[in-house]
Amino acid sequence: MLNNTLTPSILQQRTFLDQKARAGWRIHEFEVAGRTVGVMEKTIPLFGAIWYLPKGPATDSVEDLSQVLDELIALARKHHVVSLKIEPELPHDTDMSPLIERYGLLKTRPVQYNAATVIVDLSQSLDDLMRSFNQKGRHAIRRAERDGVVVKKVETTDENCQAMYDLLRATADGAGFPIRPYEYYCDFYRAYGEDGGLFLAYFDGQPVAGGFGMVSGTKSMYKDGASVRDRPAYGASHLLQWHMIQWAKAKGSLKHDLAGAPPIARAHDHTHPLYAIGKFKRQFNSEITEYIGAYNVPVAPIRGKLWHAYLEKVVRKLYFMRHKQSWY
Repeated sequence: MLNNTLTPSILQQRTFLDQKARAGWRIHEFEVAGRTVGVMEKTIPLFGAIWYLPKGPATDSVEDLSQVLDELIALARKHHVVSLKIEPELPHDTDMSPLIERYGLLKTRPVQYNAATVIVDLSQSLDDLMRSFNQKGRHAIRRAERDGVVVKKVETTDENCQAMYDLLRATADGAGFPIRPYEYYCDFYRAYGEDGGLFLAYFDGQPVAGGFGMVSGTKSMYKDGASVRDRPAYGASHLLQWHMIQWAKAKGSLKHDLAGAPPIARAHDHTHPLYAIGKFKRQFNSEITEYIGAYNVPVAPIRGKLWHAYLEKVVRKLYFMRHKQSWY
């Protein structure tokens, strides 16, 4: 019987996993300890299989996660898995020492960028939502409206996907981070159908900011966001996010994940790479939600530790050098 008290992350949903299948992963869905768990698999020649659970498994306690790991590790051994990576959304101050001792969990870098994030409560009215934003955020939204910024939810046509990709590329070039090929994003946006929303903000008829959101049940997530570097219109990104929030709320979302912020301890650290984006998102909710991050589970003890200590870094580096994108 499925555990209906747990709502999995959007990144544990089949649409996201199918996108990863098109990117070269083998996908499994297992019923484990009363819930469906989405697992991505790749095989390293002459070494073994690696499993990754994006933002999973869904769990609400260390005790529950232990039950999941008991069954998941047994399945992993049957599939000749060397190591599996988990990213459960447990609070960052959760005591993981019992699981570290029992399973040999190894702390590792999260793959998904919302190990720390900002979540907007959509259960309140739109008026109360607007009042909950800080003064600077409210001013930016009103300023953008007054200056003539227009935000539209657009169809995922070639033209609109290209406009969004051009914004992503400009943002990536300015910030110095890699992005995937155009086809990856366009396929991703189209795969979500009515549960996805591509938004563009225009100023003087030109796209100046863009964003893509996803809704699944009572959860929504801001997946991609970008803007032009010279920012000709103040507040365009704020107004775009406000439109996305209203859309997600109308679709039934109660929690909107703005997907990515510095950890709580470094929220005011100007040197953190996510400081600026965190400052922007905290105008919609000042509180950062931080999870425990990611752990590698060495299913095959020796090879699993070797993967964690050395081979994972080598594989990721070589893959990026060849393909200019993440192995994950």
